[in-house]
Amino acid sequence: MSAHALHALEAQDNVAVALRDLTAGSDADLDSGGVLPLAGDIPRGHKVALRDIADGEPVIKYGHVIGVATRPITTGEHVHSHNLVFSPHGASQASDAGTALAPDAAPLELPERRTFLGIRRSDGSVATRNYLAVVSSVNCSATVCKAIAARTEASGLLEQYPTIDGVMAVTHEQGCGHAGESEGLQTLRRTLMGYATHPNVGGVLLIGLGCEMNRMEKLLEGIEFRPEVPVVRFTVQDEGGTKASIARGVRELQAMAPAVSEVEREEVPVSDLVVGLNCGGSDGWSAVTANPALGVASDLIVAQGGRSVLAETPEVYGAEDLLIRRATSPEVAQALLDRLAWWERYTAADGGSMDNNPSPGNKEGGITTILEKSLGAVAKGGHSPMVAVYRYAEPIAARGFSFMDTPGYDPVSVTGLIAGGCNLVVFTTGRGSALGTKPAPILKLSTNSDTYRRMSDDMDIDCGDIVERGVPVEVKGREIYDAILDLASGKKSLSEELGYGDNEFVPWHLGAVT
Repeated sequence: MSAHALHALEAQDNVAVALRDLTAGSDADLDSGGVLPLAGDIPRGHKVALRDIADGEPVIKYGHVIGVATRPITTGEHVHSHNLVFSPHGASQASDAGTALAPDAAPLELPERRTFLGIRRSDGSVATRNYLAVVSSVNCSATVCKAIAARTEASGLLEQYPTIDGVMAVTHEQGCGHAGESEGLQTLRRTLMGYATHPNVGGVLLIGLGCEMNRMEKLLEGIEFRPEVPVVRFTVQDEGGTKASIARGVRELQAMAPAVSEVEREEVPVSDLVVGLNCGGSDGWSAVTANPALGVASDLIVAQGGRSVLAETPEVYGAEDLLIRRATSPEVAQALLDRLAWWERYTAADGGSMDNNPSPGNKEGGITTILEKSLGAVAKGGHSPMVAVYRYAEPIAARGFSFMDTPGYDPVSVTGLIAGGCNLVVFTTGRGSALGTKPAPILKLSTNSDTYRRMSDDMDIDCGDIVERGVPVEVKGREIYDAILDLASGKKSLSEELGYGDNEFVPWHLGAVT
């Protein structure tokens, strides 16, 4: 454990973070020097006032405003929901979008390891896994799809073809009841086809009911599969019912398997990585440990021509200036501002606000407002220039660091990233998120050592040693980078070992249900 009790993130901050549980009346030493008498108990990961803060005065953390005091706060007092609230977020940055171009990024010392063992596909994309996918066009065929996947795996197919990583049922609760050719239906189609054409999918079975709004011909319109990918489609109604459909589906997958299994891993450059950056169950340590360390790994990948993608639009709200100033063009900057403006309208229409986002668990972990949460979330994206902003589940085409518009809800956000082409995802968590996905694997980083020890079956890497043992963020970032390459090369994550991924395909549900 660090000998210091409080950590001040920036010189201009008027709050610091407690590195352990602190008791009222004791003196806490700061890692920046000096001693602070404590006016109240401070839970680990929570904030303490470094000086007196007046009623209505901004509270500063990370060098940014995270809200305003609701009453006078004395030096050494606990700062949280009882005396700090979200402050209305202005749109002043919009006027700067035309001039906020990315500065030249500082050169990085690249690691010696610059390749991984991937599966090269015929279109040039690289897979980190090799799955058979059973895709439902509508909820009405979901039960059939799940049964086909389960029975195929139970038949011993995977033991016969060890280069196939699994049979996944891509099922959901949508596909009918959409309001015509709505944005919601288009988003669903884009997401489904993003999975069906994903580099990590080697064979596809598409199953509909037969009378749904999400008709198969519309779903496949304009879609091109790689020539080596076997694709079979049918509907439950045309096949003659549930039993007949399940039986045919199992036969089709068994017939596909020999061709899908004919893959070999080969050494490929880091530039072939497409890495999704996500977080869930954040706490007061997220911005101190795991998130900035992941930012280091992201920058190392981008510096070699790879792609990393930040998401969760509600969770960059209030910190978007940190991204806007990194935009490579006024158009990229404005695209992010436009999505944030859409979210303001979207939440307001339902009587909410953007500050609804921090969950009860986030607040128990020390996060008070969305502004505070966002400043930590942005750290996952490192310092590379932002080259593009994508809509949900759009193909991630540009090399470099980019942003995808997704909700903050973890499975929905990660679903969009994978549909966009991420061949793996790195996920930071403080409270202890249990999450895993198919066909792209997830590497989970614990922001604190307590969670890592308590949930050792779920957490791949402990980032708490940045605080507990003084491990430099740069060193931890390179550890994460190596773990990413191991995962991409076929090493299983803990969530894969546990069998996660069958329930985590959750497309964003937009629009009215009729």
